[in-house]
Amino acid sequence: MSVVTFHVNVPDPLAYACRLLRKATSLGSRITVTGELETLRRLDSVLWTFSPLEFVPHCWDSAPEAMRKASPVVLASDLAQLPPASAVLHLGGALPPVLNQPSAPFDKIIEVVGQGAHQVQQARLRWRAYQALGHTVVHHDLAQAA
Repeated sequence: MSVVTFHVNVPDPLAYACRLLRKATSLGSRITVTGELETLRRLDSVLWTFSPLEFVPHCWDSAPEAMRKASPVVLASDLAQLPPASAVLHLGGALPPVLNQPSAPFDKIIEVVGQGAHQVQQARLRWRAYQALGHTVVHHDLAQAA
């Protein structure tokens, strides 16, 4: 079973994802990021520009195998063909099939949820799916942290 952490009420999900990825990679973690293709494209762009003095090394799941293995962050539209990772960061959309099973191949799943009604509605469906699969689900509300 995986531990699934929902970070909700996130004002800027992509900037928040960049900060999470920066912290995780500084600790030596390997992270796979998944979500809708357009969201991943925007994240790729933001990862190059979010901090002028820092760079979060990353590549796409379509990169050569050696690059995917060397990169601490892999942006993935397909989770089936990836090297092992410490966690998966899911940026919305439908729950990928590999996560929609009791024995998901990741110890930790991080869900980043914005403030839009559609994003919240989709996140609630994913929350219920994770609970039904027996995963431990944790709630982290940024609105309460402020």
